[in-house]
Amino acid sequence: MDFFGRFAAVVVLILLAPVAAPAALDGPTMAETGVVVQIQLTRSDQFGQLDQSLDLWSHRPDPKTGKVDAWVSWEQLAALRAAGFKVEVDAVRTIELATLGQPLAGQVNAVPGYPCYRTVEETFASLQALATNHPDLATWTTIGPTWEKVNAPLSGGFDIGALVITNGNAPGPKAPFILMSAIHAREMATAEISTRFAEMLVNGYGVDPDITWILDHTVIHVIPHANPDGRKKAEPGVLWRKNTNGTACGTTSSSRGIDLNRNSTYFWGPPSSSGTPCSDTYRGPSVASEPETQAIEAYLASVFEDQRGPALTDAAPDTTEGVFITLHSYSGLVLYPWGGGNAGTAPNAAGLATLGRKFGWYNNYDVCRPGDCLYEANGTTDDLAYGIYGVASYTFEVGTNFFESCTSFENTVRPTNTNALLYAAKAARQPYREPKGPEPFGLALSAVSVTQGTPVTLSATVSDARYFSGGWGTEPTQAVTEARYTIDAAPWAAAESFPLSAQDGVFDETAEPVTGTVDTSTLAPGRHLIHVYGLDSAGNRGVPTAIFLEVTANNSIFNDGFDSGDLTSWSLTDP
Repeated sequence: MDFFGRFAAVVVLILLAPVAAPAALDGPTMAETGVVVQIQLTRSDQFGQLDQSLDLWSHRPDPKTGKVDAWVSWEQLAALRAAGFKVEVDAVRTIELATLGQPLAGQVNAVPGYPCYRTVEETFASLQALATNHPDLATWTTIGPTWEKVNAPLSGGFDIGALVITNGNAPGPKAPFILMSAIHAREMATAEISTRFAEMLVNGYGVDPDITWILDHTVIHVIPHANPDGRKKAEPGVLWRKNTNGTACGTTSSSRGIDLNRNSTYFWGPPSSSGTPCSDTYRGPSVASEPETQAIEAYLASVFEDQRGPALTDAAPDTTEGVFITLHSYSGLVLYPWGGGNAGTAPNAAGLATLGRKFGWYNNYDVCRPGDCLYEANGTTDDLAYGIYGVASYTFEVGTNFFESCTSFENTVRPTNTNALLYAAKAARQPYREPKGPEPFGLALSAVSVTQGTPVTLSATVSDARYFSGGWGTEPTQAVTEARYTIDAAPWAAAESFPLSAQDGVFDETAEPVTGTVDTSTLAPGRHLIHVYGLDSAGNRGVPTAIFLEVTANNSIFNDGFDSGDLTSWSLTDP
């Protein structure tokens, strides 16, 4: 039977016989083996119970309807109804499953049906080429093998790759930022966001002023596929989540594997993970049992310094360096520790929330602790990064689908989250301090290229109010009290800074348009990087924003009491 015949058969089965298992077709699709449903919950404890046994797509019950989305097998659908649950089949989304994995007309590369997403091999090849072509800015490295690479190398398996990005010609020390994605295989948008972010950084050095100073002072590590074995299972259109460990749930089962985001060392175990091998949240037989987990944890240990005490209540100092972000989908959330069950409030919760609300400003996501707005989860990588090293650590739940449409990805999901990641890179030096301060934006110069000695007007807006939480807390804001700029050197390293004035004559608002004059008389010919930063009434200094200024040589010496015509009679032999 051709695809369209199969597709029509699936539609009929869904709409006319939703509780009967369909007759087998040649090569079952997800839609043929189950359906997308909405389950009506009536008690607060039902979500946790169902999450242990079903593939729930919702991260929480809908606050208005109490319903959750899930993919269930035909047997599970019958069991839910027999148990008294009100279950509605979502025919539209089930039909969409039947089209997953179908290549677009003329498509050769990329994930079938999704030309905006590169395959694992294409992603690795792109980043390797980026490093080859820009050796001063990027290095491609492998951090460890996957389960299949270790246990079944003849059938497949990968080495997990990482791209290290920084200006290799700029001296350190430099702040670290690790961006990791696709630890859950079916979350298509995450790896492509990371890959394009890496490409933007490397290609933007010397072109974009903010990227330029970021790479001079920061080392950014991008791990695009933390679970490449699982991702290869998902690419044809399969809703695969875990790795492919064949010892969990049977070597041929589509439910086999370990949830790598429940397998990490920190908070590994119950209550907020499953001990059932076929569960989507199976934590594995022991702590950090998987090669992927071991590789990621070893890599974090090689990048981050331990800046937090051993007790659960020990806060990392506000001078801590480093940011860790792991990208997941979907829900539109920025999550910060603790996520582990029964762990309570992290000792740096206030600082984590502040930086998180900066991210929320850019991607418009709710910003919260998982136990408050989502669900708790034990053994996650973001809890490990914060718990062991004290770095500011987050999970972004991006987009609205596991297989996000390319239109949504290109127009919304990628650009908004890219801007949030750029802010993360800016804040990596002092993530618990600088996000509390004002942020400059809208920088402009009266001229971008001038002759040496020509004054230039610099303008910007400096705001202490660029935060968004989605209703999960309010960020304190203060009046901007000062705005300054430095030339070439970053604000924390500059020997001298220069004031900017409030355009209305007084600094007394949370957002202030500012202006000032840049004296170019002492600037050498060439391009200069101007950093603008602000301070607020609480004494917080924010991250800088930069702009380029080109200065050309002033040859007016020939017109300053000197007749250039004399050059025709002057020689080296003249006294």
